[in-house]
Amino acid sequence: MKSRNKKRDLVALGLAIALLIMLNYIGSFMFHRFDLTTEKRYTLSDATKKLLGDLDDVVFVKVYLEGEFPAGFKRLRNETKEMLDEFRAYSDNNIEYEFINPSANPDKKEQNEVHKQLYEKGLDPTNLEVKDDNGTSQQIIFPGAIVTYKGHDLPWQLLKTQMGRSPEAQINNSIQSLEYEFASCIRNLSVHIRPKVAFIAGHDELDTLAVQDIADALNEFYAVKRVTIDAQLKALSGFKAIIIAKPDSSFTDKDKFIIDQFIMKGGKVLWLIDPLYTSPDSLRRNGGTLSVPYNLRLDDMLFKYGARINPDLIVDMQSSMIPVNVSMKGQPANIQMKPWIFSPLILPTGNHPIVKNLDVIKMDFVSSIDTVASIGIKKTILLQSSKYSKTMLSPVRVDLRMVNMPQDEKRFNNPYRNVAVLLEGKFESVFKNHLDPKIAKDSAIGYKADGVISKMIVIADGDAIRNDIDYRSQKKLPLGYDKYTNQTYGNKNFLLNCMNYLCDDSGLIGVRARELTLRLLDKKKLKNERLKWQVMNSGLPLLGLVLFGIIYNIRRKRKYSS
Repeated sequence: MKSRNKKRDLVALGLAIALLIMLNYIGSFMFHRFDLTTEKRYTLSDATKKLLGDLDDVVFVKVYLEGEFPAGFKRLRNETKEMLDEFRAYSDNNIEYEFINPSANPDKKEQNEVHKQLYEKGLDPTNLEVKDDNGTSQQIIFPGAIVTYKGHDLPWQLLKTQMGRSPEAQINNSIQSLEYEFASCIRNLSVHIRPKVAFIAGHDELDTLAVQDIADALNEFYAVKRVTIDAQLKALSGFKAIIIAKPDSSFTDKDKFIIDQFIMKGGKVLWLIDPLYTSPDSLRRNGGTLSVPYNLRLDDMLFKYGARINPDLIVDMQSSMIPVNVSMKGQPANIQMKPWIFSPLILPTGNHPIVKNLDVIKMDFVSSIDTVASIGIKKTILLQSSKYSKTMLSPVRVDLRMVNMPQDEKRFNNPYRNVAVLLEGKFESVFKNHLDPKIAKDSAIGYKADGVISKMIVIADGDAIRNDIDYRSQKKLPLGYDKYTNQTYGNKNFLLNCMNYLCDDSGLIGVRARELTLRLLDKKKLKNERLKWQVMNSGLPLLGLVLFGIIYNIRRKRKYSS
């Protein structure tokens, strides 16, 4: 009997070993990973897998998120490591990484030098409050990474901060963005020919210095140039997208025709248009000014494509602050910060990849946008004013004394006004049925009355792209930086997302729409029932193990005693 059982066990062992060998052999030719999470958080998109499969060299990642952190940052660190492991699995081991503590050196001087180098490379520091036995202390951390490929590197900011969001929500949103942000770094480092993007000039658009910060940021992804159309038919030839940033003089019919045909042939446009002229010099010098309409001659184009920018200004109780002297005339200056309702703070609330998880965006003298009927055009609202906003039709009196007037919520009765709209589809030429037949049929011009599929984004604020300038040093300040509050808003990330969406043919930006459910513990319940859950989590498994051992031994004794 014992001999037969022994032989059976040996056969079973042999079969198990043979099965394992066979499975390993088959696994060497086939690759598959199982994701059992509800949100499929470890399932990479097809665009990401293709990107990883095309790598022909090692991507090295230095992650500066090592050390003693609160639970939220530990979670971000662990999720980052798991995502990097997932990337490595699909890249044929072409992803290598290292976790580094930038504050590990006890020498403060050398530690500060490391911090300075990381900041210069593009990583933003975070001031962390750490609780210990001696109370609380401040710790500077750099929740980011430097991604290197073929001798070139890019910063990867792991933590996505958002005004008004809880720390838990910010960590969760940062985790949601991991795949897209890392894949974007790889794509930008591995691309051989960068798409060409043009800032249009010739209509008194914002000058080079005023858009330098966004231009520098775009240069990491695209070949950015400044182009004056000047009625040249091929002025926009070879460009993937164009940016029209706050023009203040009329567009000629020839320039409009060239832009229109650029769109008909698949070109993308980012419009940043102010319909009203508001003089900052008059406001600063006289304390007031009048906002009056420009004559840009672009209304017919935008209307044909599906949007209308209204000749109004949005005032919003959710606004930024400006310094104002509130003392009486002849008295010493008393500077106080006051809300400035002409500078709305726009909180992105949509789930579109362009605006998902973005920080607050600052605008100045922004107008409202209406969408209009346009066959075959999909319209997506990207940004809106707050619940407590209203519009003022041109001409609008803008007066600094308004900061001292009490604002009644009931008067702000025109909420959620559109300020940025995405238009997608096959656009129809604004010159259709309005063009000289000779021009329409000229093969050298190649006129198209109906376009191929394209995209454009219309933003009713030219200042959304403008960076301030330190006139003493003639250097640009960061886009979105408010010199009065020292707050940096999300303008740059928003505009980068706009251009990435317009120019993205891989579908990679769609990964930004991924949602992970935030499953948080009830802190109040945890505090009140801490002992109960500690006993249950520690004691029940041990009790179960003891009961299993007792039952197993009783059954074994009964079996063999008989």
